Amino acid sequence: MKSLLTEEAYKEIRNRLENLNTESQRVWGKMNVNQMCKHCQFALEVPLEKKMMPSPNPIMKLVFKAFKSSMYNDKLWKKGLPTPKEFQVTYEPNFEVEKQKLTELVDEFYNKNDKQDWIRHPAFGNFTSEQWGKMQYKHLDHHLRQFNV
Repeated sequence: MKSLLTEEAYKEIRNRLENLNTESQRVWGKMNVNQMCKHCQFALEVPLEKKMMPSPNPIMKLVFKAFKSSMYNDKLWKKGLPTPKEFQVTYEPNFEVEKQKLTELVDEFYNKNDKQDWIRHPAFGNFTSEQWGKMQYKHLDHHLRQFNV
């Protein structure tokens, strides 16, 4: 899996984001392009320590740990996976505002490419820099494919 902490993957994601517009239609799922841009910000805000997620109960932590490697391995995520409640966008955000903010968060995350002391994920536990980078790329790639870019 590519990593958003590498220049090649970063440039690819930035170019794909540039191809998003208000007319971009989803291929699967429920979110529209405005909601997707807002949703993708949440996943970046966690490692950037701008969004705090509640820690799941001990039983759910075990469940999450069982799926931890699927967050960054080479296997694509299935279409239509359920979205965690904390990351759901149920209102209609402004596309231009949210696309710009998402682009800025992608830039900010990429600029942390030498960071080693990442925050502990409340559900999955610790990730290495490589794992954080792959997870962020995988999440963005999943949703950009959702909108055919």
